[in-house]
Amino acid sequence: MDKVVSSAADAVADIKSGSTLAVGGFGLCGIPSVLIEAVLASGVDDLEAFSNNAGVDDWGLGRLLAAGRLRRMVASYVGENKEFARQYLAGELEVELTPQGTLAERMRAGGSGIAAFFTATGGGTQVAEGGLPWLYNSAGEVIKASPPKETRDFEVDGVTREFVLEEAIVADFGLVRAWKGDRHGNLIYKDSARNFNPLAAMCGRATIAEVEHLVEPGELEPNDIHTPGVYVQRVVALTPEQAADKRIEKTTVRSRA
Repeated sequence: MDKVVSSAADAVADIKSGSTLAVGGFGLCGIPSVLIEAVLASGVDDLEAFSNNAGVDDWGLGRLLAAGRLRRMVASYVGENKEFARQYLAGELEVELTPQGTLAERMRAGGSGIAAFFTATGGGTQVAEGGLPWLYNSAGEVIKASPPKETRDFEVDGVTREFVLEEAIVADFGLVRAWKGDRHGNLIYKDSARNFNPLAAMCGRATIAEVEHLVEPGELEPNDIHTPGVYVQRVVALTPEQAADKRIEKTTVRSRA
């Protein structure tokens, strides 16, 4: 039951080139930065990542992007990463842009054993009809586009609307960051870091959690646990320095009154 491993490098050692990764975090909040650095140091490439965004140019998944390790990205937002945009438009990176709520539910469904679900989001748009550019060539021509999706009409509150069938996401590995965790893999996220982390933990076949504060089993109040240990296979205890290394995506300041 003790799922603690000695280092981040050991925790990601079986991530191979071509693996799929579900990565928690939103912007730079709650991202598993230590695990991402370990994946970078391992040298694996041809990776596909499922995450809300790709960090920034020099932190988070942006580190893997800059090193050319990502082959494909499924995300809902990419606006803070210039290298992401450059690679996408240059035909170096395949990108499946997905509405944010749909991405979250695809990950949750994957962890719940639900193969697919219908959602109203994207009905009547290219999300449903297909044709969204996924991959360009070096000349800027679209060489791979999203396929049409199955749709059905459902009546909700007396109104008939088009709903789109979205497939669940199941990744080879889930990478998450928690505020507190125990040796059994039970996790608690703090404040807004409880974003995509629970979902990434759910949909990974093997989930690895980096934990800022490691405690013994029984020390966490059961009602406070966000991710039960059944979803987590490995736990990495961060050093105080690693736990404190949290970047700010955009710094906004004002003069003191």
